[in-house]
Amino acid sequence: MSVFVIASLVLALLVLALVLRPVWRDRPLAGAGMLAGLLVTTGLLYALVGTPRALDASQRRAPESLSEAIVQLTAELERDPNQIEGWRLLARAHAAEGRFAESRDAYARAVLLAPDEPALLAEAAEARAKADPSRLFDETAVAMLRHALEIEPQHQRARWFLGIARRQAGAAAEAVAIWEPLLAQVDATTAASLREQIDLARADAGMAPLPPAPETAASPATITASVSLDPALAMRYPDGASVFVIARRPGGPPMPVAVEKLQPTGFPLTVTLTDADSLMPTARLSDLPQVELLARVSASGDATPRAGDFESAPVVVENGAEVSAALMIDRVVE
Repeated sequence: MSVFVIASLVLALLVLALVLRPVWRDRPLAGAGMLAGLLVTTGLLYALVGTPRALDASQRRAPESLSEAIVQLTAELERDPNQIEGWRLLARAHAAEGRFAESRDAYARAVLLAPDEPALLAEAAEARAKADPSRLFDETAVAMLRHALEIEPQHQRARWFLGIARRQAGAAAEAVAIWEPLLAQVDATTAASLREQIDLARADAGMAPLPPAPETAASPATITASVSLDPALAMRYPDGASVFVIARRPGGPPMPVAVEKLQPTGFPLTVTLTDADSLMPTARLSDLPQVELLARVSASGDATPRAGDFESAPVVVENGAEVSAALMIDRVVE
């Protein structure tokens, strides 16, 4: 089986598995870069390793799970280890399963093949931090990030991670100097969270906080959803479950445009979605004339639907500055 077929299937699973993770809200710079990388991987793989044989159904058997796809992709890379994007995608797949040491090692193989690609260096450095028990960027990761910025000084993810690494090392003033140029590159929502981190680093360095940011216009889209749970399901509610409130394009792909994750102590609950909850600055909630909303209870903490999860029926609303909707979680995912 060609690596293009295997990797394409891995990619489809990864989009569902990764795109909703809370890191997107907590680390918007990393989140945007991760999604952009996923969206271009299929095209890159076809250009590099696609073959007509991959289109022949008799030559392939589709993996039935992410784990099986990883096994097949690993076997293909053992056969032909000089495939940069294959190693890169394998690293992402391992990360999706929480196997961060394997992800780190796969990224290391990719970096050996492409040592001067800034985006790859930033991803590999992040993987090394995730594999570290203390989530620290080691000397190798820092060297990767510095090399990435030597090649592309405006690379946002590399600059963000290097600032984190320097702050971890106690070099708060250096972290400030690394981060502040990002303020001119990112959107207003990302800048607000970035300013908070810069001010914390400035305080650690004995520096005054940044001057107040100029006021920005409110989000042109504000959707407030009231989420209720059917009493028939209340006794079966999993301990520690997460509730996802998802906004997506009606009739479009399942990938959300905006999402909130909560761990409520009771129902009903109220959730407000704005452009701040959008997953990418190029695909904002306010860009949609209509929005499909749904709520899902996930025992695993993963927004990908799984058998036994609870969810509401989708509700389509007209988008606008002050929109309200009601969602009733009353069905079990089969």
